[in-house]
Amino acid sequence: MDYRIFPPEDMLEACISLPLSKSIANRALILHALTPDDNTMPPVADCDDSEAIVNALNGHLSGNGTVNIGAAGTAMRFLTAYYAATPGCEVVIDGSERMRRRPIGPLVDALRQCGASIEYTGENGYPPLKITGTRLKGGEISLPANISSQFISALMMVAPTMTLGLRIKLQGEIISLPYIRMTMAMMRRRGIEVDLEGLSVIDIPNGVYSGTDSAVECERDWSAASYWAEISAISAGFVTLPGLKTEDSIQGDSAAIEIFERMGVICLKSEDMENAAEFTPSPEVYSRIDLDMTETPDLAQTVAVTAAMLGLPFCLTGLSSLRIKETDRIEALCNELFKYGIVLEVEGDHTLRWDGRRMPVSQVPEIDTYDDHRMAMAFAPTALFVPGIIIRNAEVVKKSYPGYWDDLRSAGFTLVDASLSQE
Repeated sequence: MDYRIFPPEDMLEACISLPLSKSIANRALILHALTPDDNTMPPVADCDDSEAIVNALNGHLSGNGTVNIGAAGTAMRFLTAYYAATPGCEVVIDGSERMRRRPIGPLVDALRQCGASIEYTGENGYPPLKITGTRLKGGEISLPANISSQFISALMMVAPTMTLGLRIKLQGEIISLPYIRMTMAMMRRRGIEVDLEGLSVIDIPNGVYSGTDSAVECERDWSAASYWAEISAISAGFVTLPGLKTEDSIQGDSAAIEIFERMGVICLKSEDMENAAEFTPSPEVYSRIDLDMTETPDLAQTVAVTAAMLGLPFCLTGLSSLRIKETDRIEALCNELFKYGIVLEVEGDHTLRWDGRRMPVSQVPEIDTYDDHRMAMAFAPTALFVPGIIIRNAEVVKKSYPGYWDDLRSAGFTLVDASLSQE
């Protein structure tokens, strides 16, 4: 489905029920499966990633067969470690064609060092994988710190099941540190002591998970909230978000509070609704945006698009992980913002810059989404800037926020089937 999108006719005021944090939910599902006698199923986020994990665990807790997780990268990484550490489990884990091009070699190598039995059934370093689960020995391993934090989190969660526990030595600068801290916090709340020494060594002893942590597992998703911060920034509108924590969130993307304040959006506790946050417009806008996104890569697309629509020059660094996401997000941003006349500059694999340079535009943008949910959701609000834009393959939002289009409608946006609409 391709949607043509038109903005609200009146001042935007919306109350949006966000999905649960998929980052928290996905970890909670693995920790639940690793916790003996835990009969309390954690809340499940309404998204493809969490659904893939639930389906995989329901079908293959200790059995055998083929598990296809589609395009769910988190599921691929977390389940690879889970299956490898589950004695008696024999599975082949596979995914979409894009998934077969996303590297998993560093995780497989690390698990093999811990005693795992994993074979590549296709190209070395990439799915699909044949896994024979066993009790892992563990010990000490070294990893480059700039690999995906999901690799590290996957190892961390299964570490207590290893005979010797696990000591992970990280070499270099860690990317996406908040996601590692999220995993630590959730493991600690289930009775496992995790030590992070000087941001370079993670120590996890052998142990047994216990209990549940339903309070933290019910957090609303800050990545999803960022699109509503974008909408507030571009429209100068007001958005209320029930259940979104503004304090003590374990989500790294709660950094959106400070980031969007630079672009004219203040996030406050709601005075009218208990346990709700509000995005409200502010006249205080920076003249340019300079940010290191190393710890918040999932916000990069939203920030870049928002700044471009507001005419704010920007320099975003720490983007190296964007090259190996659902798509090459750096290239995708360059391609799609060019359709608005925005000319970006790329420096290496880590920096995206806009100095304000524009080119004339002769037609309403039609946005390609590259099978990437964040491309669709980051660009949809640009209908406030250019009414009638088209978002192609809009169904990609199912990966993390299936209700996104319905929520846009409830906020006053008009969405029509682009194949039936006329300019």
